[in-house]
Amino acid sequence: MIKKKLMCSFMMAIFLLPALPTTTFAESTSLDGEGTIGFNGKYPKATYDPEHPDQAADPGPSPTTDGALRFDFVPQLNFWTNAISDEDQSYYANAQLFKDNTGVRGNFAQISDYREQKSGWQLQIRQETQFMNTATKQELKGAVISLDKSWANSITSKDQAPLVSKEVIRLDNIGETYNLASAEIGKGTGNWSIIFGASIENDQNQKDTLTPRLDKEGNPLLDPDFNNKPIYENKAVSLNVPGKTIKEPGNYQTVITWILSELP
Repeated sequence: MIKKKLMCSFMMAIFLLPALPTTTFAESTSLDGEGTIGFNGKYPKATYDPEHPDQAADPGPSPTTDGALRFDFVPQLNFWTNAISDEDQSYYANAQLFKDNTGVRGNFAQISDYREQKSGWQLQIRQETQFMNTATKQELKGAVISLDKSWANSITSKDQAPLVSKEVIRLDNIGETYNLASAEIGKGTGNWSIIFGASIENDQNQKDTLTPRLDKEGNPLLDPDFNNKPIYENKAVSLNVPGKTIKEPGNYQTVITWILSELP
């Protein structure tokens, strides 16, 4: 689910001015011509490798929004299948896989800002409900999602980068909105990925947070939805569950809202 506080679009046009007259002599004549060019439509929507933003990537389907300020991609967090425990546990989200040749990456959201008025924007997140067993409706009481190791990346100059939180973001109050990143006036333009964690392949000196998931025999677990690529866990995105919380076998789900707002 995506909530966006501002949606807008615009047409861009560029017109070339007539050339200046050239110097003439009595024996010759000259004529002034003109050249024009126009553009219409919208900036194309695409998703890029968050660690190599000059390369298109296919992370699979995602909710998106439209307009000049928009979401191009938001992560679907999957904390895997785990054994019931009576001790405090931290479970890690599956890292982002891709349907093409892009390597495994940290979980990320991609934002595009092509507005004429570069007024800045803010990215926020809110957990709407506690994790709930889809069959019994039992809540996973005290479970808290945490987002860490956040960073921003783009082909745009780094001096235009939005500010990202350097603190661990704990969604410990259901229904409360938390700030993840903000772009000041004139910044955050173009495509930007806000990333949680990184692969060992990254060239931005980010700490590697990805570890392959293995079966009991030590073999890599594969994801059939992503061409049987190996599954990794991302230690930058965790779900902490108290040991005393009652747990039942089954699937637990929650609703996460990603919020993109134009700054005043």
